[in-house]
Amino acid sequence: MDDTSLAATAIDAPTAVPGALTDDQVRARIDAGTPTALYEGKRVLVLTPDATRTAPMPQLVRAVHDTIGERAAQLDFMVALGTHSVMSDDQLDALYGLSPELRAGEYADHRFLNHRWDQPDSLKKIGTIRAEEVASLSEGRFSEAVDVTINRAIFEYDLLLIVGPVFPHEIVGFSGGHKYLFPGISGGEFLDFFHWMSAVITCRKTIGREDTPARRVIEKAASMVEVPCHLVALVVSSASGMTQMEVGRPTEAWPAAVAASRAMHIVHTPRAYDLVLGHAPEMYDEMWVAGKVMYKLEPIVADGGKLIIYGPHITEISRTWGKHLQQTGYHVASYFDAQAARFAEVPRGVLAHSALVKGEGSYAGGVERPRIEVVLATGIDRTTCERINLGYLDHREVDIDSYRGREDEGVRYVPHAGETLHRVSGSPAERLHRER
Repeated sequence: MDDTSLAATAIDAPTAVPGALTDDQVRARIDAGTPTALYEGKRVLVLTPDATRTAPMPQLVRAVHDTIGERAAQLDFMVALGTHSVMSDDQLDALYGLSPELRAGEYADHRFLNHRWDQPDSLKKIGTIRAEEVASLSEGRFSEAVDVTINRAIFEYDLLLIVGPVFPHEIVGFSGGHKYLFPGISGGEFLDFFHWMSAVITCRKTIGREDTPARRVIEKAASMVEVPCHLVALVVSSASGMTQMEVGRPTEAWPAAVAASRAMHIVHTPRAYDLVLGHAPEMYDEMWVAGKVMYKLEPIVADGGKLIIYGPHITEISRTWGKHLQQTGYHVASYFDAQAARFAEVPRGVLAHSALVKGEGSYAGGVERPRIEVVLATGIDRTTCERINLGYLDHREVDIDSYRGREDEGVRYVPHAGETLHRVSGSPAERLHRER
């Protein structure tokens, strides 16, 4: 995809006193950073996150409608689900702030769509990344040809407008940008490939880095997309709201948002802890997404320590992939590597999720040794936890207050866990970041 003709506008440097952007500011910044030639009289598809990301989507939908809607020939919205659960109309209305009056009135000409990754007919192959290219992009870890597929609906449009937040991410280093294409609206096999690649590399060597093998694979795939792409990258805090926007070419707006996310979403602690309690927010309603608590907190759990994922509202492993995970359980990556034939029928994206939640460790001589213990204090029962090879703690017995203020004892409590990455100051990961 050649986006050299798209002007980029970076707006606002990180501020020491963050304050949420107002509706007027959001509209003005989208308008200033998006040349009218990109959308005037053209068909525009807006790609957005689902409800598992912190972002003021009703405000943003309204802003895009106000700034672009009247001058575009068509303006539609699609949730870039990856392989998350397909959203119902009611869920879409809640996500986008829609009402029956808006649907029938101002927004009557807009379509609000799901990426149907579960329907093969919705996908189109646009190219193949050759085995030798994969070997180069993955730093020699993999050497296999990978087909690139994407939602065929994008070819009905003249512009793809990505609107979404940037956070540290376990698979690609930082989320956002072209990740809304791959895996946001791509096919499952491509997703499976680079998710498993990152799981083998490990989360701690990936998360919070701008340049990663998975990001390189994504950018290679994005270069095959012929529909022009423009980006509204958000920097959002669950406490302060949306404090910054970067609007422009993905190749320029995304790195600027990454710099701001790095400043906002990475917390440095003076030490590792023997016991960490991560409180999963309500938006993580199954382990498939609540695994983010592990990804963001794993770096501050000491060797041999314990991480508790606390979330009484979590009652399912995965609505989509639960059957597979009930069979495979959660294991370190080398456990699956050593028994590849046994797990050949399981999507590698599922194995990646399993390995990332279990964390680093070894498997040799039939013995699995995880670096840390992961315990669920959720609505998932003890029998299920034992079956899937994760620890169990009755959430009713958890007194959150008893975990607070005990850092000197090696105990740490993290509220709203899953979006802010925690690192130990002076750790190898932190030194690597500073060297970059």
